[in-house]
Amino acid sequence: MKNKRAKTRVLAFVCLFFAIVFVFSIFVGDRTAHAATTARSMCVIEAGSKRVLEGKNQQQKLPMASTTKIMTAITAIEYCKDLDEVFEIDTRAVGISGTSIYLRKGEKMSTKDLLYGLMLVSGNDAACAIACHVGGSEKEFVGLMNSLARKIGAHNTHFDNPHGLDSKTHYTTAYDLALITSYALQNDTFKEIVSTTNIKTTNSDGKVRYLRNKNKLLTKMEGCCGVKTGFTNDAGRCLVSACEQDGMTIVCVVLNCGPMFEESQALLEEMFAKYSLCNLTKFCQIPSRLQIAQGKSEFVSISTKDDIILPLSQAEKEAIKTKLALQQNLEAPIDKGSEVGEVEIFINNDLHFSQKIYTMENVRRNSIWQKVKDFIDRW
Repeated sequence: MKNKRAKTRVLAFVCLFFAIVFVFSIFVGDRTAHAATTARSMCVIEAGSKRVLEGKNQQQKLPMASTTKIMTAITAIEYCKDLDEVFEIDTRAVGISGTSIYLRKGEKMSTKDLLYGLMLVSGNDAACAIACHVGGSEKEFVGLMNSLARKIGAHNTHFDNPHGLDSKTHYTTAYDLALITSYALQNDTFKEIVSTTNIKTTNSDGKVRYLRNKNKLLTKMEGCCGVKTGFTNDAGRCLVSACEQDGMTIVCVVLNCGPMFEESQALLEEMFAKYSLCNLTKFCQIPSRLQIAQGKSEFVSISTKDDIILPLSQAEKEAIKTKLALQQNLEAPIDKGSEVGEVEIFINNDLHFSQKIYTMENVRRNSIWQKVKDFIDRW
């Protein structure tokens, strides 16, 4: 009887133990799946290819706070005729609520100096001053911002203002914001501004402002190149950061994230450790030329228009497969830039990329006299 009770206790203990392990594994598993961040939404992409390396609720529409100013800055840079032109600050930009560089009525500054005030210390008044100067009004400028967002491909984004104060129809997604930032970083002026840690600006009256960048990662991470912090009650703490190492630029977006600097840095470091840029063209084994009939040349040079460069993990590099399709029986005349094939790149049997193959030169058709000459030569 005692043995039976002992066995029952042992069995009960074993069952309890495995039940605890099972439950623990579930919670740990959930944590591991999102261990990279506590953010409500997150997206990490490689800026060149726009490949998503990590994501969490990346398509969820959320308020973005002052990360709005990334679009404000790139819109101003693209539409302003002269960034160094000094102009009088519009009265509509004076006394704006929230973070400010304290613009005064009648003050004169350049758009470029205002951009530093916008991106380093997040001046809402600087955002309004830029909008009124470049767009004629805040409403017109916001229209330009939304138009540019659609051009970039940020289709789940809508701006109501140039500064990011909360509004029901002012939203983005982590993925869209990563796309916008990747686009903006292609502009040298934008990149120069957002990567600046400290700067002194002087207005036309000699008033000096000392501006210090709020992005802590600029001094904590090697290769960090900006870009913008943000906070409102609705949006929570938001951060868009970018870092360049070994020729690869990674953009990280966290929305509504308490420890935004720490978690963004961890995400960036993890992605740089896991991925590296790979030129997939060498895997494709594309011939350098194709035979062509009835042409002055027997062959025509072919290639993809651009190298195929993607961020890949080591495991992905080992799992690359390619599929090459080329036209046969080509005949002159043929023009440079004619499509003659396509290469598809698979990783673990999933199609990741495709690229058209084109002719790199013109090949004229043989004239009748050339044909006679060839016939005589052969004879």
